[in-house]
Amino acid sequence: MRLMISGGGTGGHIYPALALIQEVKKSEPDSNILYVGTHKGLESRIVPDQGIDFKTIKIQGFKRSLSLDNLKTIGLFLSSVSKARHMIKEFKPDVVVGTGGYVSGAVVFAAAMMRIPTVIHEQNSVVGVTNKFLSRFVTKIAISFEDARSQFPEKKVILTGNPRATQVVNIEKTESLTNFGLKDQTPTVLIFGGSRGAEKINSATMGALKDFGTKDYQVLFVTGQVHFDKLMQSINQTDISDNVSIKPYIANMPEILPVVSAIVGRAGATSLAEITALGIPSVLIPSPYVTNDHQTKNAKSLVKVGAAELVTESELTSSKLVSVVDEIMNDQSIREKMSKQAKSLGEPEAANNLYDVLKSVVK
Repeated sequence: MRLMISGGGTGGHIYPALALIQEVKKSEPDSNILYVGTHKGLESRIVPDQGIDFKTIKIQGFKRSLSLDNLKTIGLFLSSVSKARHMIKEFKPDVVVGTGGYVSGAVVFAAAMMRIPTVIHEQNSVVGVTNKFLSRFVTKIAISFEDARSQFPEKKVILTGNPRATQVVNIEKTESLTNFGLKDQTPTVLIFGGSRGAEKINSATMGALKDFGTKDYQVLFVTGQVHFDKLMQSINQTDISDNVSIKPYIANMPEILPVVSAIVGRAGATSLAEITALGIPSVLIPSPYVTNDHQTKNAKSLVKVGAAELVTESELTSSKLVSVVDEIMNDQSIREKMSKQAKSLGEPEAANNLYDVLKSVVK
């Protein structure tokens, strides 16, 4: 298979693309893959490191208010579509896939206009503006949440799940909590605000450290690299109990997930794909700073089946955090029920499901 794939801006668009590429290469080792992104985006650092051919186009998003910048955006979109057409003519893909971000809009639109089979993958329960635009032109639409179905042309939609889930399920359980100064046999909650951390989650957790130090369970608190030094300067090291470990960042985060009992964190699409695939109970604190509040809607998909607890950032306090974590961590039967419900939403075969969609549209 000759696969051209595009997605950028955030890890939520990039990691599903990489998981799909891994699945394609596993099934068809001789496949040719070309990833198209932007030179400024996160993909420009992540994708080449994976040994994947990578090319860039220049594009930017529209401002939500009237702005002269939007005229520039239109110009960049048209020129990027033109550049994408040249890439397509040169690469001759069997199928072109978009996983989100403005860059995928230009690439997938160009392919659709050239009558190349096209597929988009929507990770969230609320459809992004790029995929909403592309839905009118593409061959098939893959979704991760059933709630997204009604926002697309029904006949094109296939529920596949998020390919990231497949990667996580297949990770060997080699990580040990002893690497973080904790015990492997003690139930452990991971508190994690994303790769850069989340100030409100960090603040609430810092205020809860004394209470957490008295619990029978353990706490692995990941602050985010940019917040770590300041937070550590604000506390007395002797006040940190042996059952609490504070780290700035965990490079191999997916490898630690199979050995934690519960997670407190954001409700991004990639995170939810991982925790549902593994069946991990969670306390979800959606970011209020994302487009269309989609993390809250993502979280509600888990809450309504009893797989997660939802705490809004506005109601998050140290005492609230301790209370909701206690409820889960002090009762194994609750964790078992939540785990079962989380797994019911997980799709460990998501990468293969999406690969099947690709094969179905290739001429």
